[in-house]
Amino acid sequence: MKILALANQKGGCGKTTTAVNLAGALAARGERVCLVDLDPQAHATLALSVAVEPDERSIADVLLRGTSLCETLRPAPGGIVLVPATLELAEFEEAAGRTLHPERMLAQALGEIAGDHDFAVLDCPPRADGVLTANALRAADVLVLVVEMGAFALQGALKAVAVFEELAAEMEVRPELRVVGTLFDRKAEMARELLIATQARFGRRLFDTVIHQSTRLREAAASGVPVQVLDPLSRAASDFEALAEEVCALAVPSLAAT
Repeated sequence: MKILALANQKGGCGKTTTAVNLAGALAARGERVCLVDLDPQAHATLALSVAVEPDERSIADVLLRGTSLCETLRPAPGGIVLVPATLELAEFEEAAGRTLHPERMLAQALGEIAGDHDFAVLDCPPRADGVLTANALRAADVLVLVVEMGAFALQGALKAVAVFEELAAEMEVRPELRVVGTLFDRKAEMARELLIATQARFGRRLFDTVIHQSTRLREAAASGVPVQVLDPLSRAASDFEALAEEVCALAVPSLAAT
């Protein structure tokens, strides 16, 4: 099972949109995909129209109480298997201070499902220095930095990379770093220039695919489905199909059991 952590140190960059629709594109290719919502705001859970009832389990139960990850798996639109989040997940940051090696809990839990899934896509919270992101980095084979093609985005991306690399070094893990550009407006000169600058800075680590701005992506989120379900022939669906193809070509061994 390949494990991808989608991250940045701020919101509004299209991270959750990318996580949900990349998972949808992988599932559309016939891959067995588990999407793990690690954001206490539960945006990925909401984007797939999944409601967590009081008697149902979420990722918070796994990290706070040691519940089996298998008990949290929920079917979601587009053939995705979802591990949902709730606001209770925010309590893990505080509880981690009383836990031995709290950053290892997610990797251990993912080991339960490694044989049943081809990919796990982790939607990280919009901060780089918390224990939830540390769990994602510890578990991940590939860290995908999501960078919107807007003003000051490259500077922010470089700062995020520095934070992630420092955190990974502290934990003695080395996930492969890849970068994906999002919210790209090909008509905007600034966006085109930023894409060129991002390519110059990250080189081969930047995916060839760029995710364009799309009303279809907003409509899909509002409808609670990935764009592959809403409009499989749209430009947005094609973007994520191309990104999924690149992701499938990544040859990395799974670190989930380490």
